[in-house]
Amino acid sequence: MSTVEQSIEVDVPVHVAYDQWTQFESFPNFMDGIEEVRQIDDTHLHWRAKLGGHEVEWDAVITEQLPDERIAWKATDGKANAGVVTFHRLSDASSRIMVQIEHESDGVMEKVGSALGADTRQVKNSLERFKEIVERRGQASGAWRGKVEGGQVQS
Repeated sequence: MSTVEQSIEVDVPVHVAYDQWTQFESFPNFMDGIEEVRQIDDTHLHWRAKLGGHEVEWDAVITEQLPDERIAWKATDGKANAGVVTFHRLSDASSRIMVQIEHESDGVMEKVGSALGADTRQVKNSLERFKEIVERRGQASGAWRGKVEGGQVQS
């Protein structure tokens, strides 16, 4: 498994950054290679991406979600990956988003690309586009403030 860690400061309150990030179906608007994210229910997502010229699909479960703090997930089939996104309040009007992703590189091209830092650049570019979108909008396009622990929605 390879690990990518990136962070970015955004000029919006932490709740705005978090709320926008919970709009998983909007990920293709800013994430490199992601063609579609379909939210099945509160904790399950289906992903379709074009990576290294190959189309791949996988399902993932949100294992932990704490409003304004963190979202963690892991793939349940298909492309092996897992990660966590944390949200940090810097001031009333700014926050830091930190992303840590572990993924399995398939095939020679993905392994070489990963070794050369292509996956790190891809995550960095995606975060920069997220920043542009959320700062331009100034508010989230939606929100889900539910809490998830151990893959189960908490009431």
